[in-house]
Amino acid sequence: MQVFGIDAMIRIVSHFAFIYLAFWALKSLRVENLFKAYHVQQVRMGIMMIAIALGFTCSNFFLEIIALCRNIFLTYR
Repeated sequence: MQVFGIDAMIRIVSHFAFIYLAFWALKSLRVENLFKAYHVQQVRMGIMMIAIALGFTCSNFFLEIIALCRNIFLTYR
């Protein structure tokens, strides 16, 4: 039963880490400079939403790769 808790914690940390990395990468693009000064908050909110979607997708990808590798190694015992 304790394995499920550890797995959940790994998934949560992975999601937050990839969301942070996506936000960090998107922030360096400075997209808000392309829009008018009064739309800066909306652009930042859009960047945050894109970072959440991108980070969550990347996290799921890497967690799935790890799960597939774990399944491969467990079947060949």
